[in-house]
Amino acid sequence: MREKDLRKIALESGKTVSRKARSKESTPPISRGSSAQPSPRGSRIASRQGSDDESELSDTTEWSTNSIDALVAPSELDNGPGDAWAAELEDCINTLIDRKRSSTEGREQYLSRFNLILTRHYAEEDLKPKIDEIVPVLLKSVKSGQSEREVILALKGLALIIITEPSDTVYDTAQGIFKSTINDSQHGPAKVAAIHALSIATFYGGATVEETEEVMQFFLEIASSDGAVVDAEDDAEVVVASLEEWGLLATQLDDMEDATEEAMDTFVDQLESSDVGVQIAAGDNIALLYEKSFTEAESDDEPADSDDDDRGRGPRMIKRYTVYRQEHLLQQRLEMLAKGHSKRVSKQDRKNLHIEFKDILNTVEKPTRGPRYSTALDEEGREYGSRMKVTIHGGGKMAIDKWWKLHRLNGLKRLLQSGFMVHYEHNQVVFDSLPVIIEDN
Repeated sequence: MREKDLRKIALESGKTVSRKARSKESTPPISRGSSAQPSPRGSRIASRQGSDDESELSDTTEWSTNSIDALVAPSELDNGPGDAWAAELEDCINTLIDRKRSSTEGREQYLSRFNLILTRHYAEEDLKPKIDEIVPVLLKSVKSGQSEREVILALKGLALIIITEPSDTVYDTAQGIFKSTINDSQHGPAKVAAIHALSIATFYGGATVEETEEVMQFFLEIASSDGAVVDAEDDAEVVVASLEEWGLLATQLDDMEDATEEAMDTFVDQLESSDVGVQIAAGDNIALLYEKSFTEAESDDEPADSDDDDRGRGPRMIKRYTVYRQEHLLQQRLEMLAKGHSKRVSKQDRKNLHIEFKDILNTVEKPTRGPRYSTALDEEGREYGSRMKVTIHGGGKMAIDKWWKLHRLNGLKRLLQSGFMVHYEHNQVVFDSLPVIIEDN
């Protein structure tokens, strides 16, 4: 099978760097996307799940990860002239800026449409001239919105602005308001939306390494306290969001050794949660930390028994540190989750647990193995390896063979929903976040 690199870019996982260091790099980890081609007018991604109304609701308010198939469905053209969405976006922005003449319900309607357009179209050239006006307006809706829905819509709108037109200053501008919403909002869904928005602002908005680590610590405290630290005790959705976004931000950091022990204690503890979503999010982070404990061997590294022995499948990998000292107990718990038959869990949840924790256990036992790893042999006698593939337009397949790639894919899916493939094809920032090899059929 011949492989080609989409847009002929072959990048590996980028790490977070300081603003000063980033300014000196010839190729920053996350590109601002100035070289990306604009999205053709009228292009959109159609969701295969539910009605058009349900799809629009998901795109404008939800932060879930629906099936990959639904998110990479073939594009459809919007009804009406090709430039209609751009004119509507301009109208939404102008109306939102003129806040004094709007009602709460009116702002909700325009925010919803604004989010839908930014989700389904790459609108960088249309949005850029209005950035300095629209961002303060949305921050005001987050800070003093008159309804829970207005706050949630504004949070998602800001995240979509950041992914469309990143800025090295947006983290400093928004992080205080996002954190206040997480801490002080009386509504769980608003806290969830603010957690996701804070993560996007940290990832794409100019946060330094130290600031990224501080946000990760904040998320870890939310998870370890079952949400109590932000007055959301036993709110599973808040805990899941904090675990998911901790994992996304961790993909930016090269060296996780010092942070691993505390994080693992939290994640292992959350394997005992009664909520399947919490268990899976914690397990995914465990797999990511095990993956990060191995790095490519240097020329002076001596072989060791703990090193990777999957010959012929890439460079030799070296174990750098111990992730969890009671690994045998961890493996026992993962085996129980991978094979469990509790009647308290729905059939679909049991299926999800079995699939996810089979992969997680496989990685804990052998950290160089990524998601959906198969030990079956091909015609040449080699293991197939990770078999998670995402079919993209044109018939190619995107290989998700590392946990860091899966975390980033899920992070982008949470935000972009049915517009994921539009942004992946046209938004350089999104592509640089997940620069995977595309295989021809």
